[in-house]
Amino acid sequence: MEAKERKETVRFDAIRISLASPEMIRSWSHGEVKKPETLNYRTLKPEKDGLFDARIFGPIKDYECLCGKYKKRKYEGTICDRCGVEVTRSDVRRERFGHIELASPVVHIWYLKSTPSKIGSLLDLTSRDIERVVYFESYLVVEHPTEEEEEAFEKDPKSLPLMEGGLTKYVKLHVVSEDEFREREYEYSNAEKYEYGMGAEKVKDVLARIDLEILAKRLKKELHGYAGTFDDLNLNYKLNYIRLYNKAI
Repeated sequence: MEAKERKETVRFDAIRISLASPEMIRSWSHGEVKKPETLNYRTLKPEKDGLFDARIFGPIKDYECLCGKYKKRKYEGTICDRCGVEVTRSDVRRERFGHIELASPVVHIWYLKSTPSKIGSLLDLTSRDIERVVYFESYLVVEHPTEEEEEAFEKDPKSLPLMEGGLTKYVKLHVVSEDEFREREYEYSNAEKYEYGMGAEKVKDVLARIDLEILAKRLKKELHGYAGTFDDLNLNYKLNYIRLYNKAI
């Protein structure tokens, strides 16, 4: 009877592929994997905190903890006080998974390589520019505008290539090569006007400071005079992405 239950096929009508938040992944996880090791070469048992850790993924033998203190089905559900392994079926190792805490953020490939670029659309940057920043080839420079520039933008949003959101109301974004950055390093050292960085961490920092609701209102205002041009199409793409991000949040 038990063997029959194990072989039973799960039936479904549809499948959806989507991204999970870090909080959701942690709620599914049975523990954090901290080491790259798999099996101990002497004992051939899973390494503690490794990719096969029995405390995370389950026992390697049916109804038996790793140290052998608890054996047989009568102890099912017991967590060994010596080795920390739950006494249960060994095939739970096929179902359970752990998680790895990243040392720094990464950009998901769906958002990095997709066409048109979802991140690029929000930041008014090309997908190639985003890649150069993510792969540490170029700097992402955030330029805080002067009062005159902010006033000009208020009167005509299309007058300057500015992004809404951030520590100030409007900021400009530049992708600068290392050579160009070195040439203008003294200028960029002005902390009041510029901030800069490389990698996915800087991209995340800039994205986190965008007020999606305010940006959506601005885009709707710009699309009010829709004329079917290529620029209008790009605005539509951006507005759709903002709606999706808001829904995901």
